[in-house]
Amino acid sequence: QVQLVESGGGLVQPGGSLRLNCAVSGRTFGSDTMGWFRQAPGKEREFVAAISGSGGGTYYADSMKGRFTIARGNAKNTVYLQMNSLKPEDTAVYYCAADPAPFYRGTTLFDSWGQGTQVTVSS
Repeated sequence: QVQLVESGGGLVQPGGSLRLNCAVSGRTFGSDTMGWFRQAPGKEREFVAAISGSGGGTYYADSMKGRFTIARGNAKNTVYLQMNSLKPEDTAVYYCAADPAPFYRGTTLFDSWGQGTQVTVSS
C-alpha cells in the first residue's frame, strides 16, 4: 500500500498559477505510475494528468494540455502538478493517485488515493 499526501492548493485569481505537491510513501516510488485527478462540486471525478514510473511518459486530459505540467522527483518521492493560466472552471478538489504499474495503462487502475487539496480560482 502506498500513502499519498497532497499540498499546495489554495485560492488564486483567474490567470494565476499554483503548484500542487504529492508526497508519496510506501511502495518503491519509481515503480508506480502517478496521476492527478480532480472533482468539482456536483461533478464526477475526472482525469487531469499522469506520469510513468520513470518520468519518461506524460499524459494529459485535452483541456489541460499546454496549461498543466506533471513532473516527479523520484529522489524526493514527490509528484508535482504545475498549473498555469487557471480558470474558474478549474476549481475542484485535486487528488493524487498511484497505479502500481510502471507504465501508463489508462485511468481506471489507480488503486491508492490521497485526501485531496482544494483549488479555488476566483477573483
